[in-house]
Amino acid sequence: MQDLTPFRVGFVPGVTPDKWDRSWTEHERASRRWRRLELVPVAVVDQARLLREGALDMCLVRGEIDRDGLHLVALYREVPVAVVAKDHPATAYDELTLADLADELDILQEFTDLDLPMAIETAAAGSGYVLVPMSLARLHHRKDVEYRPVTDAEESPIGLAWLVSRDDEDCQQFVGVVRGRTARSSR
Repeated sequence: MQDLTPFRVGFVPGVTPDKWDRSWTEHERASRRWRRLELVPVAVVDQARLLREGALDMCLVRGEIDRDGLHLVALYREVPVAVVAKDHPATAYDELTLADLADELDILQEFTDLDLPMAIETAAAGSGYVLVPMSLARLHHRKDVEYRPVTDAEESPIGLAWLVSRDDEDCQQFVGVVRGRTARSSR
């Protein structure tokens, strides 16, 4: 029997939940439950609030969040990269350290995460660099910038979070999906 209420999973920029959407659909068909998955783009600044307000059933989150009342499954950590102008001296190297960038201005400190396209535009003009997770550099890639891994910068954790009070069969099923369980596998 189909549940007409969608199972709402938020995801922050840079996270690509498409493969989990396909796995969810495959599992739902196999179990004949047919609950539709709705993927909801969410800004990092809103991720915990939307979970706590009940606007989302689960959320693929970035960074550290207040875990009070939340379950959190760590999924992976993203490599930090420096985004610089295409003709910046840093592009001569395959990877960098924070010491290599010590004389540069980290532009993102002047902008909020919501202003990332503007920060990257400023870096493209040669006014400094932007330190972001690699997925965000790829998401906002432009022809006039390049990015290089920064080996000693802190990695960005990605996790799956949901309310402790909302720990139901659907949440556990989605945890299984992101952990690689298929419709044919068992717990």
